[in-house]
Amino acid sequence: MKRFFKNIGPGTLVAAAFIGPGTVTVCSIAGVTYGFTLLWAMVLSIVATIVLQEMAARLGIVHNRGLAATVKAEIEKPFIRNLAIGLILAAILIGNAAYEAGNISGGVLGLETIFQDSGAKIAGIEMNMLSLIIGAIAFLVLYLGNYKVIEKFLISLVLLMSISFLITAVLTKPQISEVLKGMFIPKFPEESWLTIIALVGTTVVPYNLFLHASLVKEKWKDSTHLKAARIDTYISILLGGIVSLAIIICAAAVRTSEVNNAADLAMALEPLYGEYATYLLSIGLFAAGITSAITAPLAAAYVARDCFGWQGDLKSVKFRGVWMVILALGVVFSSIGFKPIEIIRFAQVANGLLLPIIAGFLLWVVNRTNVLGGYRNNWLQNLLGILILITTIVLGSMSLVKVYQSL
Repeated sequence: MKRFFKNIGPGTLVAAAFIGPGTVTVCSIAGVTYGFTLLWAMVLSIVATIVLQEMAARLGIVHNRGLAATVKAEIEKPFIRNLAIGLILAAILIGNAAYEAGNISGGVLGLETIFQDSGAKIAGIEMNMLSLIIGAIAFLVLYLGNYKVIEKFLISLVLLMSISFLITAVLTKPQISEVLKGMFIPKFPEESWLTIIALVGTTVVPYNLFLHASLVKEKWKDSTHLKAARIDTYISILLGGIVSLAIIICAAAVRTSEVNNAADLAMALEPLYGEYATYLLSIGLFAAGITSAITAPLAAAYVARDCFGWQGDLKSVKFRGVWMVILALGVVFSSIGFKPIEIIRFAQVANGLLLPIIAGFLLWVVNRTNVLGGYRNNWLQNLLGILILITTIVLGSMSLVKVYQSL
């Protein structure tokens, strides 16, 4: 057991990244709107996350390079290389800016229950002061470069919220047969495409593929530790996925037709906490928003550093410049009048649409003999990877069609 806990590492950070305000919100919307019907989409997302994150971890340990740096090194023709790097940068910077807006909005969603009147006019523009406060906290923590104590404290709050959903899912006494049908028999209710792609986007987070490949080479030095890295990945993501499924099951028991605020989300926890459910969920959403508001800009800065080959540490001007831009965009988009629920949902849909680009690059590099040698993908890993890629492309295309039709 002691050895097991010693090996727990990057996988838990990946799981913590997708158990954020986006997961709580999107899973709650899925449960409230469609009951157990979309549980299959979450099961698919969990499998996809395990498959892709294992590839990213294997790349980091065996090749000792991040995904962006590997893609850059492996493409010989300058035009194609620049195009690939441009696509990666666009996907990560646009995706993380949207994700950051969702993270900050999640924190705001939690605080609005306690501080209800948070609007203020700045230079004639109506701004949400809570967004500015959360942005300022994230800025200070990132600028100082030492946030381990704060991160552990906030993750512990998110962990408490996760355990609460698991217990509540049992207390609601769902029909096991209906839950199993929802998990393994795909159905596509009317107007559910955006919710399905949001469920995928909130679990298979594109920037986590870059982050995981970088984190594993910090903890483990060579391929002899690949087994430990895989166990860490499988267990962490599976537990995170079970929490996501529990949130959908809890929300399916809620007697409401629409989710607009933290109080609506908290109804899923009322069987366990009663009148205190709103406050627990509010604190949990705030904690989840803050932790993700720190990691998303940081991941974008790592990707930019790999793409451009910058030298220097986390305090270099260029590195700081990238995360400052992502953080600023997140604060602006979350504070200018859009509903937090809508911003969070948009962020997850944006992630789902950008996923095929990143997954395609990952699948390509882990099949190259000069990158992974004998550790390159086998036929089963390729089959699963191709199926995941095709599925994300189909889901993304359907979502674009639905968005176009609604314009």
